[in-house]
Amino acid sequence: MELDLRLYSARTDLAIESKELAQGFGGNQPIPGVDEQVEESEGIKVTRLGVRSEEGAQRIGRTIGNYVTLEVPGLRGGDSGLQEKVSEVFAREFEAFMKRIGIGQGASVLIVGLGNWNVTPDSLGPLVVENALITRQFYELMPDQVSPGYRNVSAIAPGVLGLTGIESSEIVQGIVDRTKPDAIIAIDALASRSLERVNTTIQIADIGIHPGSGIGNKRRGLTKEVLGVPCIAIGVPTVCYASTIVGNVLEMMKNHFGGAEGRSKQIMGLLDSITEQERLALVKEVLEPLGHDLIVTPKEIDEFIEDIANVVATGLNAALHEAVDPGNAGAYTH
Repeated sequence: MELDLRLYSARTDLAIESKELAQGFGGNQPIPGVDEQVEESEGIKVTRLGVRSEEGAQRIGRTIGNYVTLEVPGLRGGDSGLQEKVSEVFAREFEAFMKRIGIGQGASVLIVGLGNWNVTPDSLGPLVVENALITRQFYELMPDQVSPGYRNVSAIAPGVLGLTGIESSEIVQGIVDRTKPDAIIAIDALASRSLERVNTTIQIADIGIHPGSGIGNKRRGLTKEVLGVPCIAIGVPTVCYASTIVGNVLEMMKNHFGGAEGRSKQIMGLLDSITEQERLALVKEVLEPLGHDLIVTPKEIDEFIEDIANVVATGLNAALHEAVDPGNAGAYTH
């Protein structure tokens, strides 16, 4: 029987990882139609990736658009000072991102917190919504009393299909049709192919988002084409696939021993010449009793998800409202 190895391919929702996969392990050759700008300061690495052509999009398997990624390995340490700094950098990058894609200061925004609040690794979106500074009610009820420097912002955590029986995009579509926001900000948990990036990375993209993509579900997305308004996606990888981890370990072993005085074959044996398809077949055979892949998340996820949700909400509040100080933007709850 022929194995469907697509179920066990390296899975990632991060554009920078898709680019790395296209370049090959450790490669750095430029990809036509893809431009990249990298900055690093005080333990925060910012990568701005632009996919400009269909060729580039096909090479890395991503939609044409803009992607900004913040990588902060130190976030695992729970340093409140670093979290505040990340919020400030995120706010600055997000504000610039909105200007770059034509969302002005006067544009109204709907924040959509995707995910299941009953499942910790998937609760990022609802937690961000809890801490977002919501102002639409004031614009509706007392617009003449709204102080300068604030934006019309509303928010919704629509839940997941398994809880509501309704696609998130259908719920959001109804809200968009009724409230008519100028832009949507969708927040969701993602999957990474790198353990180093789990719980340490934030991605911003202007291509929208597909609910459930982090666990392999491909359903009707929240995109400009579907909803009729620009949709910015914010994602944090909170999970990694077991098959991806196994594949990475084998690849790293192969590369490591390949440089050990040419003794790769002696040490690795047949694994030295194994193809990716054969490696995936091995993983498939191990996971066959389960019938599906395993999704892994760090044991510290309970504490981390609260911290990263506050980092994102604090940055969003400062980016969306000129009057909000980034150092005091996370104290808003419903």
